[in-house]
Amino acid sequence: MLKSQATPNPAAKGAPGLDPVLFREGMSRVAGAVHVVTTDGAAGRAGFTATAVTTVTDSPASLLVCVNTAARSAQALLANRVFCVNVLSAADRDLAAVFSGRTGIQGQDRFAYGDWETLATGSPVLGTSLVSFDCRISDARVVATHHVIIGEVVRIRLGEQKPALVYQERHYHTL
Repeated sequence: MLKSQATPNPAAKGAPGLDPVLFREGMSRVAGAVHVVTTDGAAGRAGFTATAVTTVTDSPASLLVCVNTAARSAQALLANRVFCVNVLSAADRDLAAVFSGRTGIQGQDRFAYGDWETLATGSPVLGTSLVSFDCRISDARVVATHHVIIGEVVRIRLGEQKPALVYQERHYHTL
């Protein structure tokens, strides 16, 4: 059975409103690469699992990362002004769970898992990632419940070619 909804919402400033539960369900059906986004600096070391990562442009090379404003790691990332996007392989499934908060492991303790190094910014780079993009923040703004952060890529580390980890329908899968 197909479901659709577009009902007026006065808070939507004239735009038709959608049920957020229906939107989240729809987005759960979109497969996305799994990343661990990390940062380190004066505000401390932090990291989180993300699928909301995409290319902005290749000249200058830049990426867009979205993180909930309520996330503990968001403030450290914004204060440090640097981050690394580590693209996970299927072998990194357990690490994705650790950095997503599903295991109850928080803060610095997350970095006890995985093999970490650094590149130009000092942000943690995962040794087993498919590729890591070391970035400096060039723009950041709040859009509704999320920080939308654009980072200019300053270094890239290519990892071993192997199957990727993707997230769809609220589960990890191998691609």
